[in-house]
Amino acid sequence: MRPPLLEVALKKNQSVRAMLKSCITGLSSVNEWMREGIKKGYTFYEIEKALAQNESVEDRIRECMGQLHAVNTALTQEISDHGHLNRELVNALQTLPGNKDALPDLQDVWSIAHEVVKEIKKRSLTDFVTNIPNRELFHDRLEQALALAKRHDWDLAVMFIDLDRFKPINDIYGHAVGDRVLKTVAQRLDIEARSEDTICRYGGDEFLYLLVNPQGTQNIQRIAHKVSTLISSAVVIDDSVLTVASSIGIAVYPENGTSGEDLVANADAAMYRAKEASTGPVFFDESIRAKFTLRPDAT
Repeated sequence: MRPPLLEVALKKNQSVRAMLKSCITGLSSVNEWMREGIKKGYTFYEIEKALAQNESVEDRIRECMGQLHAVNTALTQEISDHGHLNRELVNALQTLPGNKDALPDLQDVWSIAHEVVKEIKKRSLTDFVTNIPNRELFHDRLEQALALAKRHDWDLAVMFIDLDRFKPINDIYGHAVGDRVLKTVAQRLDIEARSEDTICRYGGDEFLYLLVNPQGTQNIQRIAHKVSTLISSAVVIDDSVLTVASSIGIAVYPENGTSGEDLVANADAAMYRAKEASTGPVFFDESIRAKFTLRPDAT
């Protein structure tokens, strides 16, 4: 019986094998660090936070991602029948638990590589603390929504939401409690959002809310006020009753911009007007552009 194409390729290309082993070694050290944290009694939130802030972990995963890309490139150069190779790999991953001899001495390599790819994809699309889309996924969804809006002559809106009174909670109760507040706010927004809409944690205590085809400014205003009410509802954590508020700026396509970059930046500027005025959600207009300096990181 002819050896599997995958095994042949790995035997022919020693650099591929070396890259995979290097990747596994690095990830094993990350897993060991997590196991030690659990033994010491770290909570899930503490481990999650530490991982998010551990630059060496992030660097190792990015390095591994690059190695896996190089592996894929090398294997496709070794084998002309790419479709056959892909089917073999998928089948191998599916049969590993029940057939320990499916790929002698390569089974751990590929099962771990498979998990790495899944983890990288998850990390690249979601916010670590709130588990909702991050800014990268948001911008991708925004570009898709803009394409649909242009094709079907829809409107759409971007709401820039900044939490007020959040910093004192972080300072007084600690970051673990602050993270739980962020998670609660994210869950409330996620429940409110329609399936075609997207919310994301933009960073810190800021969120973005994309409304696809909201059908007019009155409906946008209604949703913005509902979001404000949801956020201001008390958050109960252990024995503490905590409250935050929000400043919301809104930019509407196409009146306030025809690109994702412009819409986010203009919604951000409108948010600062809302924070200054303290009268509720604010729609962007040209007077805001003249007064507020747009932040360089608002896109």
